[in-house]
Amino acid sequence: MKETSTLKEKIKQFLHILLPVFLTQISLYMMNFFDVTMTGKYSAVDLAGVAIGSNIWVAIFTGIGGVLTGLTPIVSQAFGAKDHERISRTIEQAIYLAIVFACFVLTIIYFLVPILLENMYIESNVQIVAYQYLQALCIGIVPIFIYYVLRSFMDALGQTKVTMTLTLCSLPLNVLLNDIFIFGQWGIPAFGGVGAGYATSITYCCLLLCAFLLVRFRKPFSTYNILKKFHPISLSIWKQLILIGTPIGLAIFFETSIFSAVTLLMSQFGTTAIAAHQAALNFGSLLYMIPLSVSLTLTIIVGFEVGASRLEHAKQYCIIGISSAVMMAIVASIVLLLFREPIAFLYTNDEHVLQWTKQFLLYVLFFQFSDAVAAPIQGALRGYKDVRFPFFIALVSYWFVGLPVGYIFAHYTTAGPFGYWIGLITGLASGAILLFVRLRQKWKHI
Repeated sequence: MKETSTLKEKIKQFLHILLPVFLTQISLYMMNFFDVTMTGKYSAVDLAGVAIGSNIWVAIFTGIGGVLTGLTPIVSQAFGAKDHERISRTIEQAIYLAIVFACFVLTIIYFLVPILLENMYIESNVQIVAYQYLQALCIGIVPIFIYYVLRSFMDALGQTKVTMTLTLCSLPLNVLLNDIFIFGQWGIPAFGGVGAGYATSITYCCLLLCAFLLVRFRKPFSTYNILKKFHPISLSIWKQLILIGTPIGLAIFFETSIFSAVTLLMSQFGTTAIAAHQAALNFGSLLYMIPLSVSLTLTIIVGFEVGASRLEHAKQYCIIGISSAVMMAIVASIVLLLFREPIAFLYTNDEHVLQWTKQFLLYVLFFQFSDAVAAPIQGALRGYKDVRFPFFIALVSYWFVGLPVGYIFAHYTTAGPFGYWIGLITGLASGAILLFVRLRQKWKHI
């Protein structure tokens, strides 16, 4: 990254960072996309089981792992201030912290998740698939947490093309492994939905190996001497990472867990409803990679400008990011409206699941515009290291507005399972409005 002076230069640099980030996010999410779509071709029961398991996994992983997101603004601001020694120390300590977090996640999955599944109103065979899928994912938990740190390090230096290349190469590997473990190939038995968990874990291990080799032996990463010598744990750096990262992680957890909670509540409407809900939500999450990529880009670039004390430049990047996200949301909504039936058919051959999925996809349309405003603003505020207020916004809008509204519509109107989606849309919209107000307040102090 470098200092820019004109609007044209800023747009060019913004797109230069955004495109690799977007392709990286798409590739990472496509792993989950293929888990769901390929499992759906195996059976509706396996699709429902993977739906339950993946939603529990996403809530836990993004919430606890999201604490490590505090690493990005710290490194990007240090890069803007040209404090290379601070970057090296922070990345090394973040790796230690990632291992601790991964062990905590393993504990949750092995001791608490079985209790949760037993108290859900779902069929026993769906419970079995869900838990075994999570057990298979446990193999890759430590590798993916460490990879998350190394990826944040490379991205914060503006080297987003490197992580893009890594994830683009990992996607075909994941699809191949899915085919082997889900359907049974090359002498390996068919594991169904559980096989998707094994495939993803192996892919995570390969990603970590490649990232480690890059950080050790390729410039500019190798110049920071990360992992060449192990230093003692620094509680002061851990404290800084946790103080900045915890509100970010909790905000991410409140946002992602509301979708997981809705999926669990949806279980009372039967396996068909869960499968259709998960299919539509999976595609909606795929579209969410657009505003999420803008968000990650703004965290990097706003943090860089703030670290260099160019606050007016940071504001201009915020405007560029939000505007681009809204325009892309319009395009995505048109595509979804025109191709709703072919999209639904990607997930299932079951006629009942197909019809329900088409209806759920209509609600995905309304997600796009709230996400297009909320996600970029969240990223920008993280670049400013403003993380506490967005945390409270996430808590209130998703859990005190979205979930109660959804419950009322689902149980006291004729909306049924679609009522929860009305609640989700309401929560997302209220969160977007509050975040915009917060960003305006931040600009007034410039």
